[in-house]
Amino acid sequence: MRGERLDFLADNPLYTKRFAWFVGRRCRSSTIKDVAKELNLHWGTVKELDKAYMRVQLERAGRPGPKAIGIDEISIRKGVPYRIVVSDLIRGRPIWFGGKDRSEASMNQFYDWLGPNKARGIRLAVMDMWKPFRTATNAHAPQAAILFDKFHVMRHLNDALDKVRKAEYARLSGTDRRYIKGQKYVLLSHKENLCADGRKSLKILLAANKRLNTAYLLKESFGQL
Repeated sequence: MRGERLDFLADNPLYTKRFAWFVGRRCRSSTIKDVAKELNLHWGTVKELDKAYMRVQLERAGRPGPKAIGIDEISIRKGVPYRIVVSDLIRGRPIWFGGKDRSEASMNQFYDWLGPNKARGIRLAVMDMWKPFRTATNAHAPQAAILFDKFHVMRHLNDALDKVRKAEYARLSGTDRRYIKGQKYVLLSHKENLCADGRKSLKILLAANKRLNTAYLLKESFGQL
């Protein structure tokens, strides 16, 4: 027995393409669970219709030619390696999701998918300080400027400031050490997030230790960029 192929039916023969399109558009602004409840459908059915809708959107969008990209990784669930997400920063949307982890080989998969011609059109790549991302980008898009995102740079500066705190605690003794003990949170937090007592403790700490004061001011001055 052979079923007839009807153009107005979706991939799931129980629904028309118009209905699949409607479900897909609803999923753009609502969760699959909410859409399933609203339309009295099984969660799995809504998910499959949404996937069909997204496949059509990807075909219509075609292969992108981004000028500025953002590279990051995402954890799918606990115990599963990271996947890489690449976004078009000018259009404000993700354009690629894949790889087996966040290795250079996985990053290369994006550039292989994009193709050498469009890779040459990339002018800016924003990423964290993960070396495999930088190495792959330099190899496939050497003309692109690489910009490290501020969050990760500030994290390294906080680590450096904490090393100064530990070194000073080990170097000093007596009253001078007392000013540093138990002040890690106060020192590493954003000043605006501290309560009145916290700001007071920070002021006393920085006045009592010149090295910590210098390191703190350097970190804060970079944060103003």
